[in-house]
Amino acid sequence: MGRMARCCVQSLLKLVNSFLGMVGIAMIIYSLWMFRVWLRTDESNDVPVPWFIYAILGLGASLCVITCSGHIAAETANGCCLYIYMAFVFMIFLLEAAVTADVFLNHNWQEDFPADATGNLDKLEDFVKDNFDICKWIGLSVVAVQGLSMFLAMVLKALGPHSEKYYESDDEYLPDRVPLLKNYAPPHGSEPAYGVKSDSWIVRTNSKTLR
Repeated sequence: MGRMARCCVQSLLKLVNSFLGMVGIAMIIYSLWMFRVWLRTDESNDVPVPWFIYAILGLGASLCVITCSGHIAAETANGCCLYIYMAFVFMIFLLEAAVTADVFLNHNWQEDFPADATGNLDKLEDFVKDNFDICKWIGLSVVAVQGLSMFLAMVLKALGPHSEKYYESDDEYLPDRVPLLKNYAPPHGSEPAYGVKSDSWIVRTNSKTLR
């Protein structure tokens, strides 16, 4: 029963973790698209690569790395790997919470970020305002997935790794049961279980037989 529950938790963690990987891949594709559009503009020769593109690319790559670590942690069920995975997810969650709080609580939140020469940040802001309901549910889904992945990682840590990996083979315990076997031969170099009969005992037995 415990092994079945562990396998189910591992499968669920891999499935939930894959959603974070898809989000990371989407962010990488979006950043590459922005970089391609920026290269086609006349301003690309005078202005360095905007920070906004770097930020989206770095965040997407981080989510992909977290996804890989999550799959490794789910497969091995190792406590150290699970702790590292939960720490990564928690740091991303804190970063998202800080940015969200700054946007919603600070009316001049744009002043906290460097100027974006490409205008992609303004376009993203306009897109979020025009599709606020969709973006809100997408954001809540990402946060829910992160929370669920941390919960599944904690459950898997509590269940522990597969027990058969830490128990030695049953063959090593066979000599404890073999005295019940009729034709058991002791291993080479080991002493017999019941000892060797002495010569004096054999002589007494033969003399009694002759009488």
